[in-house]
Amino acid sequence: MRRGLASAESLNYATFTMDSATRKEQLSHAYVRAVASAAGCSVDRPEVDRDSVDLMLKGYDTGGPIAYPRLDLQLKCSSREVMTNDEIRFPVKRKNYDDLRKENVLVPRLLVVVLVPEEVGRWLFQSEEEMLVRHCAYWRSLRGMPESPNDHSVTVRIPRGNLFDVAILGELMRRVSQGDKP
Repeated sequence: MRRGLASAESLNYATFTMDSATRKEQLSHAYVRAVASAAGCSVDRPEVDRDSVDLMLKGYDTGGPIAYPRLDLQLKCSSREVMTNDEIRFPVKRKNYDDLRKENVLVPRLLVVVLVPEEVGRWLFQSEEEMLVRHCAYWRSLRGMPESPNDHSVTVRIPRGNLFDVAILGELMRRVSQGDKP
């Protein structure tokens, strides 16, 4: 039964095409929202990204000294070869680096880098039983990092052990609720 939608044959897919950077941005947001949802966190998006914050995550009161812990995230997504055996080497703009390394912020900030295959058609697989997103995300706090002499970008090294998943997000929120700033 048709419900006012055009058939697949009549759709002009060129109308719906977005550039690669926008697709990566959208996927990184969806990835973090899925992890946050499974971890029991809410997600807000600032109307303006002036201070290198793409998403704001809020936990719930767990009885720690700080109720409703929060984390601010700067998201990046890449299909480039940035992975070595033990780390991710990801270049960030100098402005983002400087915003994320500040220590005098109320809410801790993290850089989250989502890695995806080069071919867009391999990013996602879906069946009735599962939805699989390839590859994964890594996180790093740049709080307290030294000033960089570079003018345009700074290569950030993220240990491959810093997988951004449900377990680590829960642990990070617990740490923030205890007054720790990762």
